[in-house]
Amino acid sequence: MIINDSYTSKRTGATQAIQYEEMDNFDAIRDLPVGAVGAFCFFKDKFVLVYAKSRDSWETPGGGCESGETFEESIIREIKEESNMKVLKLVPLGCDTYTNTKTAEVNYVLRFAAKVEPYGPFVEDLADGEITEMKLIDPMDYKQYFDWKERGDAMIKKALDMI
Repeated sequence: MIINDSYTSKRTGATQAIQYEEMDNFDAIRDLPVGAVGAFCFFKDKFVLVYAKSRDSWETPGGGCESGETFEESIIREIKEESNMKVLKLVPLGCDTYTNTKTAEVNYVLRFAAKVEPYGPFVEDLADGEITEMKLIDPMDYKQYFDWKERGDAMIKKALDMI
């Protein structure tokens, strides 16, 4: 399944065309310059959201890939840093291809679903303090925090089916 969408940054005003492609694995795209990963995380029957202070937004845990990391290592690290959660199960959801409508610059973000459990109490982002809060919500209420329209609906449906 492929879903086309767009996003305009509140901070910069830049518009990105987004193409989301659902995938069962990332084998075919291992050589792409993937810059970031994100995960729809679930603890028991709750959906995990984190608050990014500098962007003033609720988000799924995720972030940049570090040199030498696999995609899976990147998202496991990001989930721990941002939510203090341990990944028990990890499955691919798909890939977002962001294209800047002015510069044609392309960025790839891989999306995962994860079943998680806490290492302990939530603490601010262990890496850089970017994430200052975490919430566990009913998965069907996610649009109260962020709305990725059809893309988000497809991701959360697949995530719930897989986890």
